[in-house]
Amino acid sequence: MNLREAKSLEIAAKFRLIFDKGVWLVPSQSSSAVYRVSLAPDNSTCTCEDFNLRAEPCKHILAARLVQARDYGGKAPAIDTDVLPKKKTYKQNWPAYDEAQTTEKHRFQILLHDICRGLTEPSRPSKGRHGHTLRDTVFAAAFKVYTTFSSRRFSCDLLDAHTRGYVSRPIPGRKVNSFLEDEALTSVLHDLIVQSSLPLRTVETTFAPDSSGFSTSRFIRWYDEKYGHERSGRDWIKCHVLTGTKTNIVTAVRIEGRDAGHSPQFKPLLEKTAENFTIREVPADKAYLSRENLELVESLGGTAYIPFKVNSVAGDGGDLWAKMFGFYQFKREEFLARYHQRSKVESTFSMVNAKFGDAVRSKTDVAMKNEVLCKFLCHNIVVIHQSHRELGIAPVFWEDEQQGDEPVVLRLARNSAT
Repeated sequence: MNLREAKSLEIAAKFRLIFDKGVWLVPSQSSSAVYRVSLAPDNSTCTCEDFNLRAEPCKHILAARLVQARDYGGKAPAIDTDVLPKKKTYKQNWPAYDEAQTTEKHRFQILLHDICRGLTEPSRPSKGRHGHTLRDTVFAAAFKVYTTFSSRRFSCDLLDAHTRGYVSRPIPGRKVNSFLEDEALTSVLHDLIVQSSLPLRTVETTFAPDSSGFSTSRFIRWYDEKYGHERSGRDWIKCHVLTGTKTNIVTAVRIEGRDAGHSPQFKPLLEKTAENFTIREVPADKAYLSRENLELVESLGGTAYIPFKVNSVAGDGGDLWAKMFGFYQFKREEFLARYHQRSKVESTFSMVNAKFGDAVRSKTDVAMKNEVLCKFLCHNIVVIHQSHRELGIAPVFWEDEQQGDEPVVLRLARNSAT
């Protein structure tokens, strides 16, 4: 028994399947959706995404066959119930992972301080009170997001950071909230996210795009076109990212409003990544399917593995669209093996949500955007630290470390000894 067969048995046992006008209506296990299943002898079909992607019987088709056999005397699918399905597992270097986790908070501050030291300080007025430096501002804002503490509870951590020399002068915890309100901080955080990904440019060649939302304290109303009435709920910040599939490093981030579409973000994300990385493969879901996106990846020396929609046609023979359409239609298994690498971007969002939260504390638009960017900067630093332990990759962010200055790796070792 495989996992789809096990889920089909669960659907047949727990859910009500209705036969109406020649099709079976099979409810989804994870949402309120209902899929239409047609049980033809040689060509059964289902409206679910899994069937459209694999073109093989899905759990809804198997469940409909089971109910048909149970209630109407049809032929049930052959399922070996004596052998339970085994969930696929992946190897993990547990000693290195454990060491990375147990030393993460101390090493995070070292790496965050190291990446902030490369920032260029803006010019200051000759008279008047001088504010906090840009380096201290970025360090305090990112460190607060990393701890997930409130401003009051974060004050002790910030005082400890000053004692260790990571910030040049004491900063009150509540002051960090005003740091996040600074619109000029947004471009700095975007640049630091890119800079923090550079140590892994030698190992990442496959990149996957996707978007996710971070909930806010605001409530909004909108008109539901499908059901014809108003709905209300929390507002969210929608974030588009491109992530490496080997280490989950984020190479580019865009925040363009909660209703921004997927496909228009593909080009700027990919072009920003191509400035520093070699792009070989780009697996993405159907929302990114377009002729322009396929050609963009090819122009950068890579191949885009994006599934075609049910209404897609082959087009003119000889062009890239027709080539990938044929690959998708006739070499489906090989195509899916490459396409399923896109699941790593889902893992990236899960990592960020689990460690830094799936919501933002800030109240204004600028502060909320900066807080989300800080989440991904913190995520990248954590990934760099883990890659240092598991892959032996030195966390070098700036060129001067390669030209004779003391590398951050030596500082890490020295701090561990003390």
